[in-house]
Amino acid sequence: MQKFEYKAVPAPMRGEKARGVKTTADRFAHALTLAMNEMARDGWEYLRADTLPCEERTGLTGRSTSFQHVLVFRRPFEEAAEAEAAERPLLLPQMRSRSTEGTAPRLAGDAGEGSAPKLGPAGGRGMAAG
Repeated sequence: MQKFEYKAVPAPMRGEKARGVKTTADRFAHALTLAMNEMARDGWEYLRADTLPCEERTGLTGRSTSFQHVLVFRRPFEEAAEAEAAERPLLLPQMRSRSTEGTAPRLAGDAGEGSAPKLGPAGGRGMAAG
């Protein structure tokens, strides 16, 4: 069974102007097409549009219900893991080999294991001569 992850994004509220697109309905359809193509570039497949109630506060104690329109997309879970891996920073080769050994990578100038780095006198501004 294939696993999916889902993503809901707000549906466009108004149309987008474009050459040759003149009517309100055509502009709105163009805006939807742009939103869907943008998500498809990241591997998301359009699934459906939903209208859902959303309770909002009005004033100090009042509440009102509005309706929000969302576009629902999905993509196979494996693609999501690959996309996340591509976004994660890569470890340098020397860090990767050390981290697999179970030890933390060392900083440049670290002293040998079990000894503290050498400390010198504090210098610089704001230090009183004593």
